[in-house]
Amino acid sequence: MNLNPRRIALTLAAPVLAIAVAFVITSLVLAAVGDPVGTVWKVLLDEPRPRTLVNIVNSATTYYIAAVAVAIGFKMKLFNIGVDGQYRIASFGAALVAGYGWLPGPLNIIFAMLVAMLIGGAWAGIAAWLKVTRGVSEVISTIMLNTISAGLVGWGLRSWGQRPEGSNSRTTTPIPEGSRLEGIALIPDAPNRVYTLILLALLVGVAYWFIINKTRFGFDLRAAGASETAAVASGVDYKRMIFISIVASGAVAGLVGMPAFFGLDHAYGMNFQEGVGFVGIGVALLGRNHPVGIAAAALLWSWLEKSSDGLQLQAGVSPALVYIIQGSILLAVVVAYEVVARIEKRLEQSQVSRQLQAREATEGAPA
Repeated sequence: MNLNPRRIALTLAAPVLAIAVAFVITSLVLAAVGDPVGTVWKVLLDEPRPRTLVNIVNSATTYYIAAVAVAIGFKMKLFNIGVDGQYRIASFGAALVAGYGWLPGPLNIIFAMLVAMLIGGAWAGIAAWLKVTRGVSEVISTIMLNTISAGLVGWGLRSWGQRPEGSNSRTTTPIPEGSRLEGIALIPDAPNRVYTLILLALLVGVAYWFIINKTRFGFDLRAAGASETAAVASGVDYKRMIFISIVASGAVAGLVGMPAFFGLDHAYGMNFQEGVGFVGIGVALLGRNHPVGIAAAALLWSWLEKSSDGLQLQAGVSPALVYIIQGSILLAVVVAYEVVARIEKRLEQSQVSRQLQAREATEGAPA
C-alpha cells in the first residue's frame, strides 16, 4: 500500500489544528475570568490513575459505537440526530428480554444484542420511511422520535419494571448471573475492569470499515453521498440507499448501551446514561467518519470528561469548563476541515497544472 506523506499530513492537520485552537480559546477564557490557566491544564494533562483510565476506556467504548452509528448517516450526507432515542428504546427492549433469561449465558447476551439491533433499526426505520415517502427531513423526524422514545420507555418501566427495595426509581428485571460480563483486567493496578464488550466496539469498527471500503454497497453509499445525480445516473437506487443507511445507523445505535448494560448496570433504569447519541455526533465529526479517527476522538472526548473530575478540588474551577473545550474543538474542527480541504484542492490543481505543462513541453520538443 502506497502512503502519500502529503495526504497523511493534511489528514492530521485538521484535528491537530482544532485541538490547538480549542487550547488557545480555553486559555483565553480562563485568563479572562481570573482562573489559574497553568493549574487547569496541569490537572487535565496529568497522567490519569488506573481507575480513571479504565473509566476513560469504558466511556470511549460507548462513544465509539454511537459515533459509528452517526458516521453511517454522514456517509450519505444524512444527519441522524436520533441515535440517542434509538439506543434508549433499544437498550430498554434488550434489557427487558435479557431479564427473562430465556436462553443460557452467552446465548442470552447474543439474543439481547440482536433484539437491540432490531429495535434500533426499526425505530430509525420510521424516520427513513418518512424521508423516502414524504420527504420529511431526518433531522426533524429523529428529534421528534427522541422525545417519543423517552415517553415510551418511561411508560414501559411503569408497566413492566420493578422498584428495588430502598429505591425510588424503577428498573427492568436484572439479568441472570450467567449473562453478566465481569470485564477484562486490561489496566494494571486498576480496581475496576474494562468492559468485555469493548470487543463489540472493535467488531463494529472493523465491519464498518470493511463494508464502506470493500463492498459494492459501501461504494454505492459513498457515491450516493457524494452526488445524488451521479449516483442515479450510474444506476444506484437513491431512495433505497437512504432507507438502508438510516436503518443501518439505527441498528448500530441499538448496540450503544450494551457494553455498560452487560458489564455494569445489569438492568435498565431511570439512571441509564443519556446524551450518548449527541456525543457521538461530535466524535464522528472530530474523527472524520474514519474508524481509526473515531477511536482517537472517542478517547479524547472521554479523557476530557473524566479528567475534569479533579478541576473543582485541585484548581477551584468548575468541571463545566470541559464543555467549553469540547465546544471549541467542534467549532474549530469544522473550520479546520474546510481550510484543509481548500488547501488540498489547490495543491491538487497545482500538481495537475505542472503535469500538463510538463507534457506540453515534452510533446512540443523537437524529435
